[in-house]
Amino acid sequence: MITLTVDENNEGKRLDTFLAEECADFSRSKIQTLIKSGAVKINAAEKKPSYTLRENDVITLTLPEVEEIKIEPENIPLEIVWDDENMAVVNKPSGMLTHPTIQERTGTLVNALLFKFGDNLSDVNGDLRRGILHRLDRNTSGLLMIAKNNAAHEFLAEQIKNHTIEKKYRAIVNGNYKEDYEILDFPIGRHPKVTHKMAVVPEGKESRTIVKVLERFKDATYLELTLITGRTHQIRVHLAHKKHPVYNDTLYGGTGKAATQEQVLQSFRLKFTKPFSDEIIEVEIPPDEKLTKVLNYLKNKG
Repeated sequence: MITLTVDENNEGKRLDTFLAEECADFSRSKIQTLIKSGAVKINAAEKKPSYTLRENDVITLTLPEVEEIKIEPENIPLEIVWDDENMAVVNKPSGMLTHPTIQERTGTLVNALLFKFGDNLSDVNGDLRRGILHRLDRNTSGLLMIAKNNAAHEFLAEQIKNHTIEKKYRAIVNGNYKEDYEILDFPIGRHPKVTHKMAVVPEGKESRTIVKVLERFKDATYLELTLITGRTHQIRVHLAHKKHPVYNDTLYGGTGKAATQEQVLQSFRLKFTKPFSDEIIEVEIPPDEKLTKVLNYLKNKG
C-alpha cells in the first residue's frame, strides 16, 4: 500500500490528475479504473476520479503488484544553519527537491536528511516527507525548518498555521518596481487552465506579501519580501501579477540575461519560537551564489 498526503501545492487538483502525475507508470485510464474499483481511498473513503483534493487529504493506494516505496539515505552535502535535539534549520540549495515523489526518489533534501539524522525525523507526513514541515520550490534556495520528532513537528506546524513564523525572502524581479514598500493582497488558487501553475483568481485563498525595495537597476529591482500567508508559489504569483516576475522565472514569465537555474529567489531569514520553550530563534544567511551572480551582473551593467 502507498500512502500520500496532499500538500498545498496539489490542493485543487482532481484525484485522477494528481495520481497520473505521481504514478507515471500508469495511464490515466488505469488510474481511473483503480479509483472506481476501490483500490484508492481518500481519508479511508472511496471517491470519484473527479474528486477535488484538499490540503492534508490522505490518499491510500492498494496495489499488490507495486513494490513498496523505500526512500534511501544519500550522502549529499547538507548545510545545517541551526540545530538542537528537536529540530534543525537547513539551507536548501537551488535545484534540489524538498522531498521525493513517486517518480523522483533520489537526490532530494529528504534523502540527505535521512543520511544525516537517520530515524530522528518526524513522520507525521509519511515516509516521503520525513522531517518536512514546509517546502521550497526546487529552484528556490534557502532556509527550511526540519522536525526531528513528531512532538516538535506539531509544535512548529502550529506556528506555521497561525502565521507566527517570520519568513523573509530576497528576489530580483524584471522591471523597475515603482513602490518602495507595499502589501500585496491578492487571492491565489489553482490556475484555471494549467494544472501545475497557480494564479490570482477571485475564488482563491487570501494571500498577502510585504514588498520592500532594496535596490533599483536599469531594468530590474532587488526586493526583500515577507510572507504574511504561505500559499504555493505565492511570491512568484504575486510578483507576476504586478507585471514584475522574478528574474528568470520562466513558469511565470520572468526573463534574465545573466544565465541562472530558473527563479532568482532565496529564503534568507526565519524567526520562530524554539520547540517547548518561549525562546525566540532568529536565523539569517547571506545572498547565495545565484543571487550574487545576478546582482554583480546588474551592477557591472550599470
